[in-house]
Amino acid sequence: MAISETMEKKINEQINAEMYSAYLYLSMSCQAQDMNLKGFANWFYIQYQEEVAHAMGFLNYVQERGGKVTLTAIEGPKTQWDSALAMFEETCKHEAYVTSLINGLAALAVQENDFAAGHFFSWYVKEQVEEEATAGEICSEVKMAQGNPGALLMLDRELGTRTFVAPIIK
Repeated sequence: MAISETMEKKINEQINAEMYSAYLYLSMSCQAQDMNLKGFANWFYIQYQEEVAHAMGFLNYVQERGGKVTLTAIEGPKTQWDSALAMFEETCKHEAYVTSLINGLAALAVQENDFAAGHFFSWYVKEQVEEEATAGEICSEVKMAQGNPGALLMLDRELGTRTFVAPIIK
């Protein structure tokens, strides 16, 4: 069964949203670097790489289903935050928004009885649970470190240990 026009359009929109997410996290990485928070910069850069991988997963899926990928302009992200906490608060909000987009795709798969798409989206649904939990945990830790430069430095070092592992999206 070929991908429906509606599903193709919605996944193309999701590709754009994932690339916007990548731009957002790359911008946060640059901001963190400017703040001399190299560990935070690393964490956001890894997040950028993950978002590109997510976009590519959607892109490959559309092509595998015989659809056409239509790339559109990516909106420029915000480039300035007041603090590391502000970046992680925005990360939490952004990940909740992405979850709503993924849930919309999963709901469309159910509506269209597109079991292949539903199975494919299940990976992203699980991924978003992890993304929101991780962002929320780090945000809480940054809040606890407020006013304590030593604690922020420890957290920065911890975030600097994150490495990119390409996801296997199926």
